[in-house]
Amino acid sequence: MVMFNMFSSAVMVTMFRSAVMVTKFSSAMRTILCLVFLRILYPVSALPYSSPQAPNYLPGYPDEWAYTTRQHAEPAPKVDYKEVMKDIVEVMTNSRDFWPADNGNYGPLFIRLTWHNTGSYRTSDGRGGADGARQRFEPERSWADNTNLDKARALLWPIKQKYGQGLSWGDLFVLAGNAAFESMGGPYFGFCGGRIDADDGSESVQLGPSPEQEVLMPCKVAGKCQEPLGANAIGLIYVNPEGHMGIPDPVATARHVREVFARMDMNDSETVALMGGGHSFGGTHGACPAGAGPSPREDPVNPWPGLCGSGKGYDAFTSGFEFAFTTHPTTFDVEYFNNLINFDWEVHVGPGGRFQWKPILSEGMDSPTAPTNDGRYPSRYVGALTSDIALTKDEAYKKLVELYASDQQLFNRAWSHAWYKLTTRDMGPRTRCSNDDAPPPQWFQYPLPDPPARLANFEEVKQKLEEVLDDDTGEAIGMFTRLAWQCSSTFRSTDYLGGCNGARIRFSPQKDWAVNINVVSAIDTLEPIKEEFGESLSWADLIILAGNTALEKAGGKSLKFCGGRTDATEGKGSEHLHPKISGKFSDSLVQLKDSMVQLKDSIAILSLTQREFAALNGAGYSVGDLRDCDGLFCRRNSFQTAVANYERPYSTTSNLSNIFFLTLLSERWDKYTIPDTGKQMYKARGKDQLMLPTDFLFLLDPELLAIVQDFAADNDLFLSVVASAWTKLSNVDRFKGPTGNVCD
Repeated sequence: MVMFNMFSSAVMVTMFRSAVMVTKFSSAMRTILCLVFLRILYPVSALPYSSPQAPNYLPGYPDEWAYTTRQHAEPAPKVDYKEVMKDIVEVMTNSRDFWPADNGNYGPLFIRLTWHNTGSYRTSDGRGGADGARQRFEPERSWADNTNLDKARALLWPIKQKYGQGLSWGDLFVLAGNAAFESMGGPYFGFCGGRIDADDGSESVQLGPSPEQEVLMPCKVAGKCQEPLGANAIGLIYVNPEGHMGIPDPVATARHVREVFARMDMNDSETVALMGGGHSFGGTHGACPAGAGPSPREDPVNPWPGLCGSGKGYDAFTSGFEFAFTTHPTTFDVEYFNNLINFDWEVHVGPGGRFQWKPILSEGMDSPTAPTNDGRYPSRYVGALTSDIALTKDEAYKKLVELYASDQQLFNRAWSHAWYKLTTRDMGPRTRCSNDDAPPPQWFQYPLPDPPARLANFEEVKQKLEEVLDDDTGEAIGMFTRLAWQCSSTFRSTDYLGGCNGARIRFSPQKDWAVNINVVSAIDTLEPIKEEFGESLSWADLIILAGNTALEKAGGKSLKFCGGRTDATEGKGSEHLHPKISGKFSDSLVQLKDSMVQLKDSIAILSLTQREFAALNGAGYSVGDLRDCDGLFCRRNSFQTAVANYERPYSTTSNLSNIFFLTLLSERWDKYTIPDTGKQMYKARGKDQLMLPTDFLFLLDPELLAIVQDFAADNDLFLSVVASAWTKLSNVDRFKGPTGNVCD
């Protein structure tokens, strides 16, 4: 079929639309006619490669490679990852005309694909990384740093289709880099499989650019973005390689390299190893100043066509820089480090219009070059980025450059471990890996000891807890429920860290958080029971069972307990898990909309629905701790100074009910400041009833208000949701593979 050019196609569409609109067709018939016309105008075989209707645009493949929907794909229950890597290696050396491979090898392109999927991870909230494979969606797919990675994903499509739903895109993206490194001589430490693909890019919205990102973590000046953002500019994976703020100053850039890599929890040796390993291969592309063209967000039909000549091969524009990193761009070695040490470097403006660096050559000395696979084009000069030169201008970095340059084996070890950490950091504990041959637990996965070989009789433990509650005046219910909540609510669904398994609340930094003030009282109360049952009873199991027993004692529904937790020996791994919700959101009317975004974002990270969180918040209101308390599992009137100081009687009634929702709806609330402490709260007009700013937000959002009304009208519904949500949060960290749970 003859292809129409874009102008004639647009004219025909306009004429057809006008004809349809003036004819007396129903809206449904108009839609059908338009779809039929578009299919005639743009048959599937003619759709551009970037169209979601035609992900396979590789010429030469038969019809059976056509797009298969998620619902119709044949699942592969058990994928042999080694076979997948073999298939990737075959694709790597089969250069295609639509995007010719540099040096006849797509390995460097696949490494960049892996790096830019995994490198978006940040420790601040656990977002980013390859799990979910969200680079396929906005906003990540249109980031400037991801220019032309749509071509790499298209090259991998036949492999994805071959293995079906048993092979996730996330796993495939990581395996592509692993296969590339190993095939080009790089060391291979191992692979942790089991990434679960997201259905859309909603979990990347907070990475920006987006209105949500501007609320949660604004960046006023590109290049100076602070934590919790991962990179120092929206749309970059790390730093601007041209130099901080686009200025080719290696000294200043070194400081920002260290700061930004630290946001991924990478130390100096890991940073230098990753940069050196990644830049052992390939090169950069910036053939002319015209650029790559519009991004997928701007032009989904023909994204990044390249505005230099043919736009591909020697004419490609990706980053805007133009050089090879080494003279052997498909071989893993330490030449990158040797070049940094052995050459003096000078900055210049490359053909893409960006600052880059070249060796200073003595008279008669030839510039080092890398070969090309096309004899029509000259060899590529070896160069460096400002971020590369920065490694020689920082004393700590320079020592590592010299060390790796002199010891290939040492570099191999440093690189392979840093790469595994980079590609696995967002996967959580080793128990989530789907493959038996995954490496043993690494320190960054914060492994826990095995649970007790012989578990305590939990019915007997529960009896002891009931005795404590029976002998108590009512305070133990609040202490136990708050301790269990504070222990469990550290969980992050973004990178599967936190939760009560390990009972790290006993150690710093958790025990020192302001929100955990006085939880030691609950731990001390439980100490005799722990001593009685000894090693057969972990602190983690005791804390959860104490919370369960207290909720049941307060009138909650019967809770199913799943034992077998274990105890950590230290608090490492908690540094970034401070609860995002503690009732302290801004109560400024100007900022209430932003606070609502923060609240809902925090609920999502906690792996709870809004209904589940509302129920647990209501439980904390009615049966939370009574004195010297902070957070959501506190009686709100306990924040009054007199109550906190034991200066007047207070209610010890601990009945779990929907009183929070009834009270919230029945009163009018005004901003109120607690005398002496200055704590900002809301006070019922004419009454001594208090609410946290977080509580007040439930009245302002239509979705949350609907939940409040449901629970206020039906106490049994409230109790049922409390039971299910509490059990869910208590067990959410009991992993058994990527999706399983030992308690199911």
